[in-house]
Amino acid sequence: MRFRLATVLALPAIVLSTAVPAAAQDGGTGGASPDDEPLAPLTTGGLLGGTVKWTGTVAGPGTVQIQRLDEASGSWSEVASTTAADDGTFTASWPADALGGSTVRAVLDGSDPASAPVSNAFVFRGARATWYGPGLYGRRLACGGRLRTSTLGVAHRKLPCGTPVSIYYNGRSITVPVVDRGPFANGASYDLTAATASALGFKQTARVGVLPKPPAATAKRKRASSS
Repeated sequence: MRFRLATVLALPAIVLSTAVPAAAQDGGTGGASPDDEPLAPLTTGGLLGGTVKWTGTVAGPGTVQIQRLDEASGSWSEVASTTAADDGTFTASWPADALGGSTVRAVLDGSDPASAPVSNAFVFRGARATWYGPGLYGRRLACGGRLRTSTLGVAHRKLPCGTPVSIYYNGRSITVPVVDRGPFANGASYDLTAATASALGFKQTARVGVLPKPPAATAKRKRASSS
């Protein structure tokens, strides 16, 4: 089954809110791995303590300077340098040294910084996650409603029902609400519904990135003034 998701420009993820508070219950984990292709958007990001990766396009080949915006001062500082191919594509990485979101731009040598491509860059906290669904569809969720094949959300033991959680995996991210309680197996901290796992191409218990609340810093699509 393939799920259609609407892109939200202000976040590197899709925000859906389907939960209302309700009594907690045990959740379940397991089943055959999801087979759908990833549908969540590609995200400039990485895990705290690792590296942030950005793949993008500039106007042409050459040296590209990656600059990060200081929201307080409005100034830009270089965090990485890379080389764009003949078609303008580039991949850059830099240390994931601060949790949350920031604004970055890719300045091609000799170009006007004010016209440089701008992106959101997000640093997520690492967490172990699993997923659930098959054999449990139709069961009541701890936060209200019933688990369906199309339910987008996560189970967590303590976060309040409805809390938006950004989940990052393999270069993609999606933001979904807490809809259930769990997980209770595999040493995991988060249990993704099958639809959430499918959107990320998540097929087995693994390490993901999480931001339990919407990132405070989001990319500004308007052009920022150069320092």
